[in-house]
Amino acid sequence: MPQTFRPARAALWMCGSIVSFSMMAVAGRYVSDIHNTFEIMTFRSLVGLVIVLSLAFANRRLAEIRRDRLKQHFFRNLFHFTGQNLWFFALASIPLAQVFALEFTSPIWVIVLSFLFLGERLTGARMLAALLGFVGILVVARPDFGAMEPGTVTAALSAIFFAATIIMTKALTRHESIVSILFWLTGFQLCFGLAALVMHDSVTWPTITTLPWLFVIGAAGLLAHYCLTTALSLAPASFLMPIDFARLPLVVVIGMVLFDEQADVLVLLGGGIILLANWINLRGGKRPASLPAV
Repeated sequence: MPQTFRPARAALWMCGSIVSFSMMAVAGRYVSDIHNTFEIMTFRSLVGLVIVLSLAFANRRLAEIRRDRLKQHFFRNLFHFTGQNLWFFALASIPLAQVFALEFTSPIWVIVLSFLFLGERLTGARMLAALLGFVGILVVARPDFGAMEPGTVTAALSAIFFAATIIMTKALTRHESIVSILFWLTGFQLCFGLAALVMHDSVTWPTITTLPWLFVIGAAGLLAHYCLTTALSLAPASFLMPIDFARLPLVVVIGMVLFDEQADVLVLLGGGIILLANWINLRGGKRPASLPAV
């Protein structure tokens, strides 16, 4: 049975994802001086797994956890684990606005990959929205490609891995419940994180200072994926991703207030272009009637 295309509800869930990812970024910045990326990912996955199992048990939904697509879950989470580690590394190395700006090249990859692998229609409105959003990102970040810093490179690479993750998540939503997707997300990534820590000589355990931030990372990361997965079950990936551009103006303000990062007129101009791209995408997204059949 085909799923109904619900742009308003999907956009609302996407807004929840934006807020949650922003909270995770702030918490990640606060603990990045003490914990390395593998430690952050391991503690985040542990917190997320406990929350998923507790809520699934309380709501009697443990039976929804399925094992017939373990291969898809494995590769989806391997790509996400890699992208997330690159993202946390960039978060500690370059300004928040630049991290998010380079990460937001992923919608360009999502639109292309969703057309190639999911059979989603590539409309003129979506192409225009993605291109305008990318222009806005370049205006805000103005990356110096002649002298690439490690943080810049890792942020750009994380966008490619995140795009692949979005495509694989969209494919899973056709057959798997959100409970099952989130369980394997946290379970696999906890295993990946523990394997990475075993190969390290030493591990920095949570302190009284970092433990609350690590909990925020775990809870916000899980909530972000719940919102994102729900949104992907209601609308095509190529419709949703340009909405995520709104996260950039938000994180610019956060960087200014919390971390004394500077913003200028070009940042505001780029944010305006990004909002225009979102408006074009939302207007163009009202036309489709349904998603591909489940």
